[in-house]
Amino acid sequence: MPSPRRRWTAPLAAGAVLFLLAPITQAQTTSYKGPRTAGGQPNLNGIWQALNTANWDLQGHSAQAGNILALGAQGAEPGGIGVVDGEIPYLPAALEQKKHNWEQRHTDDPEIKCYQPGVPRATYEPFPFQILQSKNIILISYEFANATRTIYLENAPESPTDYLMGHSVGHWEGDTLVVSVTNLDERTWFDRAGDYHSDALHVTERYTPISPDALLYEATIDDPQVYSRPWKISMPLYKHLEKNARLMEFRCVEFVEDLIYGPYYKNPIVVNK
Repeated sequence: MPSPRRRWTAPLAAGAVLFLLAPITQAQTTSYKGPRTAGGQPNLNGIWQALNTANWDLQGHSAQAGNILALGAQGAEPGGIGVVDGEIPYLPAALEQKKHNWEQRHTDDPEIKCYQPGVPRATYEPFPFQILQSKNIILISYEFANATRTIYLENAPESPTDYLMGHSVGHWEGDTLVVSVTNLDERTWFDRAGDYHSDALHVTERYTPISPDALLYEATIDDPQVYSRPWKISMPLYKHLEKNARLMEFRCVEFVEDLIYGPYYKNPIVVNK
């Protein structure tokens, strides 16, 4: 069933690009051997960022006007070839909810309210994130909403509840860091197009060095309450190389206070929709 969002209209060109890039990526993932930590693990330390349009829509889509027409080109949404292999396999009832999310995306997207973005969305938000690696744990700090997560490589504790960023347990398969993410709060979305999940979501991430300054990121999405089968996204992540690269503060809660509480002020604020 077609998505409510207008899709990119050049599938042959996109297929040709993917066909040409596929052998290069495969060669890189199987032959590249990067630097190691003192413990002998692949060194993932650094500040990384995805350079794609997955945060607008995981699937292929054309450019279009944004939610606030007064912003003109500044508020427009860029097109993209997508990071999903095919269509997202929604169950029929779940697809109806996805369509509703699309129609209400200008008010209902949790990103608007500065929610921590969840996994995998935190990886391809248009903000950088930093990986800090030790032998037993890996910490990832995200610029958006100051979100963080800990990946336990040994002695992982039980998760007492669900979290927006979930509970992450990892291990190494050769040079690939494999992370199982569970206990994910259902209030997060995957993108601004309304792709969503339930609290049954299980995400399996794979981080593989493919060059000195790039990782291949893959995430398998498994949620039997929303999808008919597991499905996967993949994308490169690029390392920031500029001098004194660092994460900046983006404490976005203060930017949404008027949006959330404006109608309840003594002199109510009317937010344009």
